[in-house]
Amino acid sequence: MISFTVRFKFAADDRDEIAEILRKLAQASRQEPGCVSYIPHQVEDDPDTVVIYEQYQDAKALAAHRASEHFQKLAVGGLFQKMRDRIVENLTALD
Repeated sequence: MISFTVRFKFAADDRDEIAEILRKLAQASRQEPGCVSYIPHQVEDDPDTVVIYEQYQDAKALAAHRASEHFQKLAVGGLFQKMRDRIVENLTALD
């Protein structure tokens, strides 16, 4: 299992557009066969910061996600163009 978070910072003026992009991206990503979880969050005390929690069955599923049409259009062509900062945190389950 591959798990990670992605933390983005956006301009306040882009908040509504980012929320719409994230709704579309989450809906499409959750339909991927290897996607276990894809949950975007807005940070409560910092509404211009978004954290996405993602889980994939394996590296092949993650690669398929990143190569998908919806990821290229909505993330690369949308979120990545508007972001002011991006931090990825890879996670290891404690079980």
